[in-house]
Amino acid sequence: MEESYDVVVVGGGAAGLNGALALARSRRLVLVVDAGDPRNAPAGHVHNFLGGRVEAGRVTALARDGDRFGVRIGAPGGDQRGAGIGARTVAARRLLAATGLRDVLPDVPGLAARWGVDVLHCPYCHGWEVRDKRIGILATGPAAVHQALLFQQLSPHVTLLQHTGPAPDAGQREQLAALGVTVAEGEVERIEAGPGGLTGVRLAGHGHLALDAVVVAPRLEARAELLEPLGLKTAEVLIGEHPVGNRIEADRTGATAVPGVWVAGNLTDPQAQVVAAAAAGLMAGAAINLDLILEDARRRG
Repeated sequence: MEESYDVVVVGGGAAGLNGALALARSRRLVLVVDAGDPRNAPAGHVHNFLGGRVEAGRVTALARDGDRFGVRIGAPGGDQRGAGIGARTVAARRLLAATGLRDVLPDVPGLAARWGVDVLHCPYCHGWEVRDKRIGILATGPAAVHQALLFQQLSPHVTLLQHTGPAPDAGQREQLAALGVTVAEGEVERIEAGPGGLTGVRLAGHGHLALDAVVVAPRLEARAELLEPLGLKTAEVLIGEHPVGNRIEADRTGATAVPGVWVAGNLTDPQAQVVAAAAAGLMAGAAINLDLILEDARRRG
């Protein structure tokens, strides 16, 4: 490994870039590698944040090499194994993983095609853009009622689509009714759209229901496969007793149970929005810089 860095940052999103910024401003030699497939790729814009650019590449393998880490980087356009002209392995004293998560969508025909356009998940990310429109909340788990309560603040035309989710209890039905949220029974057979966008949903036994947007709660799966060879496993994220995703556990600075490895952003905090992920990346970068300083002091002492 001819190339050697203080820190390799895997993932060039908000968390990774801000971690790299803190380290670079502390005169650390940093390499940021980004595969170009962020979680929010289907969305037209990132809201509430100003960002930058980074060189493209894909980290295909991580391994410990003595007191350092080997980072295998595939060439742009190469395969998932890192093959191809230009592929290389670099060394790093520390790793910051900011690979984020992937949204696993409910298996409803037509839904994936509209994801990030008019099939949404977060009132704070996209709610303003669908204010006052006809919004359906697709119930697949315990978060649906919570989403309905939040979206009704943005529009008086919110419908909870019962679909396969648990039926609201008496208290929840009272809340929904008080805030003007209707409940539509029946499973959603498909999402329907035309040239101008989403037009509604087809409900089993009830026909077409006109809507302008549909809200879902995807399963939030950490992109943690690269970390498994280093000994890091994911932990389930629960809402009550219901699993809704997984994450890599870390302390408040992003330090994991594996010495030398930090994580930041949605990889460890699935609910973090862009600004929170950026803040976590900055905190992780600062913690890594201090850790390197202490190591240098030990070596020179």
